[in-house]
Amino acid sequence: MTTLAPVRPERPLGAFGWRERERAHEERADALTAAHRTRAARGERHPVEDFLFTYYSYKPALLRRWHPGAGVELSDAATDPRADWRWYVPGASAGSLVVDAEGFRAEKSLLVTGVAKILRATAGRAGSFGCFGLHEWAMVYRQAEHRHPAPLRLGQGGTDAVVEAHDLKCTHFDAFRFFTPAAAPLNRDTPTRETQAALEQPGCLHAGMDLYKWAMKLGPLVPGELLLDAFELARDIRILDMQASPYDLADLGYAPVRIETAEGKAEYVRRQREFSVRGQALRQRLLAVV
Repeated sequence: MTTLAPVRPERPLGAFGWRERERAHEERADALTAAHRTRAARGERHPVEDFLFTYYSYKPALLRRWHPGAGVELSDAATDPRADWRWYVPGASAGSLVVDAEGFRAEKSLLVTGVAKILRATAGRAGSFGCFGLHEWAMVYRQAEHRHPAPLRLGQGGTDAVVEAHDLKCTHFDAFRFFTPAAAPLNRDTPTRETQAALEQPGCLHAGMDLYKWAMKLGPLVPGELLLDAFELARDIRILDMQASPYDLADLGYAPVRIETAEGKAEYVRRQREFSVRGQALRQRLLAVV
């Protein structure tokens, strides 16, 4: 059974210091979401860049909201709008606010312990780097209709042939659940939600992207800087995810990583390993939160 560690003692943060951090966070978040917000206002969609807002369903406004994290007392904050936000309570000093970490963790104990279980298991496991991003190929295998409107680089027959020439080794349930009925039986494992902690491994691109999801779910416990770091990792991973996919995205400026070739496989693994290193560092920071 996972137990929750005690919340750290409150550390005072002067009004100037925390307001500067909040301003920097908002500016960084605005820059990261500017293109998506512009497209949304026009009713346009982007198959690569909009994924983090559609699949994870977290609006730019949530990404923009800065939290100091658990155990940080914000001086002179009683008249700030965050005084009306949920999970903020008066701090030890007059006029200060602090995240109600105890209240959050008590109400959402199953969430916090569940996230901690997945993070801890993944952090302690060696990465696997032999999947070559074939999950995206398995999502269109022998299927006339596809998730994205972009054409397939190799056509349907060529795409199917690539799947059939490789071993499918997807360990991530939220990727596997989109496999076509014909592709699912070809996968080495049968991931389920219940086996997620047992199968999740740090080499998986989707496990790296999910660090953004876990940071969002932990809400005010997570410092804003950590949240945006997780978002940036997820954004960068998504680019490789789609470059290595069977889709032809050249018109959008994405050169393909041709994982059907030896050179493409080598490039995919090299970048996958780099993301794994970044992901493990963020995983440790999130574990420190929970």
